[in-house]
Amino acid sequence: MDGTRPQTRLSAARITGAGRVEMVELALPEPAEGELRVRLEGCGVCASNLGPWAGPEWMDFPLAPGALGHEGWGVVDAVGGGVDAARLGQRVAVFGSHGFASHEVVAQDAALPIPPALGARVMPAEPLGCAVSIFRAARVQPGDVVAIIGAGFLGALLSKLAARQGATVIAISRRDESLSRARDMGARHTVPLADHHTVLAEVDRLTGGRGCDIAIECTGYQWPLDLAAEILRESGRLVIAGYHQDGPRQVNMQLWNWRALEIANAHVRDRATNLAAMTQAMQLVEEGVIDPDPLLTHRFALSQLAEALDATRDKPAGFVKAVVVMP
Repeated sequence: MDGTRPQTRLSAARITGAGRVEMVELALPEPAEGELRVRLEGCGVCASNLGPWAGPEWMDFPLAPGALGHEGWGVVDAVGGGVDAARLGQRVAVFGSHGFASHEVVAQDAALPIPPALGARVMPAEPLGCAVSIFRAARVQPGDVVAIIGAGFLGALLSKLAARQGATVIAISRRDESLSRARDMGARHTVPLADHHTVLAEVDRLTGGRGCDIAIECTGYQWPLDLAAEILRESGRLVIAGYHQDGPRQVNMQLWNWRALEIANAHVRDRATNLAAMTQAMQLVEEGVIDPDPLLTHRFALSQLAEALDATRDKPAGFVKAVVVMP
């Protein structure tokens, strides 16, 4: 995208109800003191968008223009007072919340410089930062046996990071293509996420009856959370990476207690920690440690946000992650 081409209006997708989107045009917002405006090149679509997209009772529609988009990147095209004018034209990853739009205004520290060596690559740094934060919470050591339940976008990246750390990775996932991808990323073993007892028996066989040192649950559903606890050894580490947003969960506290499991919530709400993880993730891409490009399988125009969200929900053949790209 040409970051110098002028625009005078903001185009945004606005979710008006369950499964409904409209396009709106608004006056182009101006950054205030300490802020800058980013002309967005694109924004990733997150599985966490699916709860609001389904139209639960707790949602108030319509949402704000651009709302739910939190994985944006683009070029700084305006700066407010107190912001170095040298940032104009800088390509940045955005830590924001209204990225399903042509522009977003954020605090200057929420626009993180993309390493120039990455050129014009698609760069949804926020979910890459999530993978970094999850991996940090897992505290993987060489020789660990690490089960990753759910081998989608995050699970694939975690398979790569854990294998690189010297762990034996067991990827457990529903779709054959996800398991194949996990093997490509370094998983030594793959197990279909099908029958509960079959999975337990296979992990028991692969670990010689010992169980896994670490289990990372990436699905956000009850059954895989239960499974994660059951495949761990005593004093193993259960890392909750899935986004459990559709209601309460029950846990087998007797099992958790008896096995002395360590429970790590890998979700991060501290702003500085999130920004640091995004920066580290882009460095890992620059160094060639992780490559998100093959995982960004489906691209949609901003006007096709409904289709992008439906694909994220329905996962057509070959789907890993969708991104919305701006004209």
